[in-house]
Amino acid sequence: MKLENQSKTEEFILLGFAEFYEVQTLLFLTFLVIYVVMMAGNTLIVVLIVFDQYLHTPMYFFLGNLSFLEACYSSNVFPRMLSSLSTGDGRLSVTSCFIQWYLCSSLLAAECCLLCVMSYDRYLAICKPLHYFTTMNTWTCIQLAVASWINGFIAFLILLSLMLQLTFCGPNEINHYFCDYFPLLKLSCSDTSLMEMLGFIVAIIFTLPPFLLTLTSYVYIIVAILKIPSTTGRQKAFSTCSSHLIVVSIFYGSLMIVYMLPKGEGNREVQKISSLLYLVLPPLVNPFIYSLRNKEVKNALRNNIGSLVSCKATAKKLLNV
Repeated sequence: MKLENQSKTEEFILLGFAEFYEVQTLLFLTFLVIYVVMMAGNTLIVVLIVFDQYLHTPMYFFLGNLSFLEACYSSNVFPRMLSSLSTGDGRLSVTSCFIQWYLCSSLLAAECCLLCVMSYDRYLAICKPLHYFTTMNTWTCIQLAVASWINGFIAFLILLSLMLQLTFCGPNEINHYFCDYFPLLKLSCSDTSLMEMLGFIVAIIFTLPPFLLTLTSYVYIIVAILKIPSTTGRQKAFSTCSSHLIVVSIFYGSLMIVYMLPKGEGNREVQKISSLLYLVLPPLVNPFIYSLRNKEVKNALRNNIGSLVSCKATAKKLLNV
C-alpha cells in the first residue's frame, strides 16, 4: 500500500561533482581536454590498424579492438558528464540511465576479458614464439575477440532484465557523475538484496579471474625477459611490461574498490573517485603505452602522413595544370 501511494520516478538527477561547485568550469575544461585526447588517440590507433597492412597482426588486431572499445565507453559517459558540468542540468530519464549503465558495464566487462586475452597473446609471442602464429591464427583471434565482447553484454543483459523489474518511487538523486549499478539500487523501493549479491558475484567473475590470469602471463613474460642476454634489450622489455602492468593493475584494482568493497557511507566518495581511474586512465594512456611507443605504429603513422602529403601535392599539381 505504501508503494502504491508513491509516484513512480520518471527521471534521475546526476549530482556529479556538486561538492566542487566553485570549480565546475575548471572541471569541465579538464574533462573536455581529456575526452578529446582519448578520442583522438584511440581513433588514430583504430584507423592506422585498419588501413595499414603491416599492422594486420594478432597483437594489433587486439589493440584495435581495445581502442575501439575504450572510445565507445568514453563516449557513453563523457558527453553526458560534460553537458551536466556546463549547464548544471544533471537530469536523465530512467530509460537513458539504464542504457548508460548497461553499455558502460558491458564494455568494462569486455575490456577485462580483452586485457586478459592480450596478455595471453604477449605470453605466447614471447615465451612460445615457435608456436605463436599457428596458435594465434586469424580464426582464433576472431573467436577470442568476439568472446570478449559477447561475455560482458550477455552477463549484464541478465542484470538489466532484473533491474527493469525494480520499482523506483522515492528519492531520484544519484550521487555520481554517471548511472552506476549500486547507486541505482540504493534508490529503489524494492528489495534489492538479491541484486546486490548478483552484482557482487558478477564483479568477482569479471575482475578476479582475468586479473589473476593477466598477472600470471606477465610473470612468465618477466621470467623470459630475464633470460635476454642484452642489457639494453632487457631494460626496454622491462620498461614496456612494467607500464602495461601498472595500468592494468590500476584498472582492475579500481574496479575491485568500486564493486567489491562494502557500500558504506564512508566508502562512497572513495568509490566515486576510484571510478575515475578505470574510466579515465586506460582510455587516456593505453594508446600511448601499447601502440604509439611501438616502432611499427610510428612507421605506419609516418608512412600514412607521407602518403597523404604526397597525394595532396599531386592533386595540387593536377589542379594547376
